[in-house]
Amino acid sequence: MILDFKRGEDYIEVLCGASNKKYGDYVGRLKINNEGQYFITCECCPKCPLVSVTLEAFEKHALREGSGRWKRNIWVHCVDEDKVPLWKTPLIKYYTHQANVANRKDSAMRKQNFHRDEFLRCTRCGKERRFHLKSRPDIKNYHDALNNKCWTCSLWPYQKITCDDDEERSSLKASRGCSRSSTCQGCSTCYCEGCIKCHFEDCNCQECRDFMLYAKP
Repeated sequence: MILDFKRGEDYIEVLCGASNKKYGDYVGRLKINNEGQYFITCECCPKCPLVSVTLEAFEKHALREGSGRWKRNIWVHCVDEDKVPLWKTPLIKYYTHQANVANRKDSAMRKQNFHRDEFLRCTRCGKERRFHLKSRPDIKNYHDALNNKCWTCSLWPYQKITCDDDEERSSLKASRGCSRSSTCQGCSTCYCEGCIKCHFEDCNCQECRDFMLYAKP
């Protein structure tokens, strides 16, 4: 009765999704193994980083965070009805709470904070230059530049430029690398409020010192 149903040796898999009133449907693939663990791989865009995440993580990715009602918010397609909530399908009988408590803990350990691109304005010419924050060295370059009160275009780490080089067009600036939306201005997917990846033990700025002293492990 469920569309796009697949059966493997020790799992079953179906097409699933969650709907957001503003951004539409977030589609993924729900896999349930023979231990009762539920995993979802999101397919909202070709390069979405959510692979084998929990039901709660997928619900949050679809901007349904805070509701905690994944049984109602996550749906599947059936032969005679579209977007049937999980709690109304036979799939829910495979769910075991104990297996998925462990699943949530493992997922939290694997989670990597995503950092969107940031822009920094030259103190000499006023032009904004893009910084990619894909790796810890990239983040360190941006962090050091941000704390440099006399930062100029000539210090841009990617290639040698001067203040005479053109600034990036406004239409390109709108895209900051969010996996959810190319023109996102900051959401729970791409905006990091502070993690170990973007703070440094050898940095003397107040933000890094406070993080190293008071952040929870």
